Amino acid sequence: MHTWKAGRTLEHIKQHDETWELSVGSICRPRAAVYFAERVIEGFIDMQVLKETHLDFLGPRKIGKVRDIYEQPDRLVLVTTDRHSSFDRIIAHVPHKGQVLNQISAFWFGKTADIVANHVIAVPDANVTVGRKCNVVPVEAVVRGYITGVTDTSLWTHYGKGRRDFGNFVLPDGLKKNQQLDRPVFTPSTKQDTHDRTMSPQEIVAEGFATRELIETIERTALALYARGAEIARAQGLILVDTKYEFGLDDRGALVLIDEIHTPDSSRYWQADSFESRFRAGREPDYFDKEFLRLWFKDHSDPYKDAVLPEAPVELVEELSRRYVRMYEQITGARFAPAEQPAEPRIAGALRAYAP
Repeated sequence: MHTWKAGRTLEHIKQHDETWELSVGSICRPRAAVYFAERVIEGFIDMQVLKETHLDFLGPRKIGKVRDIYEQPDRLVLVTTDRHSSFDRIIAHVPHKGQVLNQISAFWFGKTADIVANHVIAVPDANVTVGRKCNVVPVEAVVRGYITGVTDTSLWTHYGKGRRDFGNFVLPDGLKKNQQLDRPVFTPSTKQDTHDRTMSPQEIVAEGFATRELIETIERTALALYARGAEIARAQGLILVDTKYEFGLDDRGALVLIDEIHTPDSSRYWQADSFESRFRAGREPDYFDKEFLRLWFKDHSDPYKDAVLPEAPVELVEELSRRYVRMYEQITGARFAPAEQPAEPRIAGALRAYAP
């Protein structure tokens, strides 16, 4: 059993992460809190990770940031690994991350199948989704229920610079950071290899990324998916702040939800029970935070320039793993059951039936 020892790396989290006080389970709903308090006390984390796969019998492999994608004539086999990226490179491998992301998406695909068809054919393994191959729409459908963010593309950044008219909606003066909007808003961006560009639906149409009919259908669908997600998340003690969806078109031209949905990597979640009091006090919400690992690398290297980065501290990787698993349990309301390790032989056995 791996022993979790406090040290300078954990002090680093405490210094940079306001949610540290919540990290021993209180960030969860009660049924998950006890379970994780016990696991942290025991120091249990299985540090075996899935870095990549070599399942040649499935067909040619494309390597994404997190997924290994095996392309077949009419379907894709999507294997979600434990890779964790930042600074446009892999900085760590986080135990259970791939399983958490894949199973959270499977949960949400099931909860939203009545709103729009999705690409899922089967989930034959904890880390694997087999999906229909679709013609990808080059637009990320971003929906925001709150005005927040610090990046150049965030709604709060644009608002702070004086922008009020966003093409398909207009915001009033006097909003505060992290405030809930009167209604969720649709802020699509182009899906490009080099960078994403936030655009209004009108600009999406004008520049030929989608027809007016298609972008209107995507907007209606994305807003309906967000409403469903926000409702279910609230029942689990979470606020679904903002999220992004990706869509494709099938052979008949029908819209299909693809990729992932409402995962901690594609969505922003806040804890609901403390939000109002913290907002009134001008404090940031309690949230699922991965920034502490990124900050460690910034403090110990030049991650954009150094050819080789230092190894991520085990304590920080363990803590990030715990946070992913806690989010799985809170989102789904189910206890996390780690899949058998090592992962690749297990996955290979589950996917023999999917050889082309």
